[in-house]
Amino acid sequence: LGHPGGAQILFDLCYVGGLFGQQVPAQSNQLVYTANALSAPTLLGDERDGILAKWNQLQAFWGTGKGYFNNQLPPVDFTQENPFCRFKAVGYSCIPGSKDEDGLVVLALNKKEADIRNQQQQLVESLHKVLGGNQTLTVNVEGVKALPDDQTEVVIYIVERSPNGTSKRIPATTLFSYVEQANIKAQLAQLGVFMSVTRTELSPAQLKQLLANPPAGVDPIIWEQAKVDNPDADKFIPVPMVGFKELLRRLKIQDQMTKQHQSRVDIISNDISELQKNQATTVAKIAQYKRKLMDLSHRVLQVLIKQEIQRKSGYAIQVDEEHLRVQLDTIQSELNAPTQFKGRLNELMSQIRMQNHFGAARSEERYSVHGDLLREIRQHLKQQQEGLSQLIRVIKDDVEDLKLIEHGLLDRIC
Repeated sequence: LGHPGGAQILFDLCYVGGLFGQQVPAQSNQLVYTANALSAPTLLGDERDGILAKWNQLQAFWGTGKGYFNNQLPPVDFTQENPFCRFKAVGYSCIPGSKDEDGLVVLALNKKEADIRNQQQQLVESLHKVLGGNQTLTVNVEGVKALPDDQTEVVIYIVERSPNGTSKRIPATTLFSYVEQANIKAQLAQLGVFMSVTRTELSPAQLKQLLANPPAGVDPIIWEQAKVDNPDADKFIPVPMVGFKELLRRLKIQDQMTKQHQSRVDIISNDISELQKNQATTVAKIAQYKRKLMDLSHRVLQVLIKQEIQRKSGYAIQVDEEHLRVQLDTIQSELNAPTQFKGRLNELMSQIRMQNHFGAARSEERYSVHGDLLREIRQHLKQQQEGLSQLIRVIKDDVEDLKLIEHGLLDRIC
């Protein structure tokens, strides 16, 4: 809670403006009446006053209701600003950095951000009409930002052009005073504007006075502790959070900021993925261009060799050419040495040929049998064949014997 953001400034500065714009009248009797209502009411004159005191304490803790304590005096109104309200905390918001000369005024509208962006030109024209339609004034939109509950924050400034061609911005305080007039405020309400506030930095005196005086209903000890716990006193300012409605509002603002941050992270992630794809494509193209460069270099070298041969034709071999020939012969002899590069290259080539030969043989035959094993298999099959032949002869002999027995039996019967 208390996540700093532009939307938070819009609402919290309303409190700051109210603090410096008006002075709360001193009500010395108010505290006395409140103390009587919470501790010693004399409304009924019996033990029921004790029950009424506890009820008034409960209402004061919740920050709502009326505390009756005397028949002759009006009841005390318990609001969330009373010192006894328990549902209070202190958060932090960014200190605006814009100056009064920047002329930035924030307008909060009950419209969605998409609608505002689609109708931004119409909104600018409507605001120009509200400002009187003066041709020397130009309405400019500094930024548009979504707020919770389908609301939108629009930051505007007015540029005034003088007849001599120069231009300047209308100060923020002047513009704010104009839009806060009753008739102008009613016209802005028709456009959906429900709040307007200046976005200007606080002067050192205002900031000092704000920090020195705890807000209404905030315990001075809690306020001092909030100033001590401020993570960055140069950028953040403590602001009170009173009631569940304020807590819910800040929670919605935090969710809104989280969604915006997540959306920005998703955009950055997509950009990184696209850059990685472009990098892979670029690396592939660089490798392709390197191969092409090498090929072109070889071709250029061949052309230079032929050109040099033609140019040197008919001339005797010079001394430097003779030295170069000797060096080339030396290199050639080193390459042709059995234990040097050419021998190793021939060995690698022979191994590659053997692997290719074995690979082709394996592609034609899925398996191979050793010669000795093959002879054993053949011998075994031969023995099996001879056994089967012998068995067939025995069966034939037995069949002949059975036929003779059958004929002998038939002769006796006849």
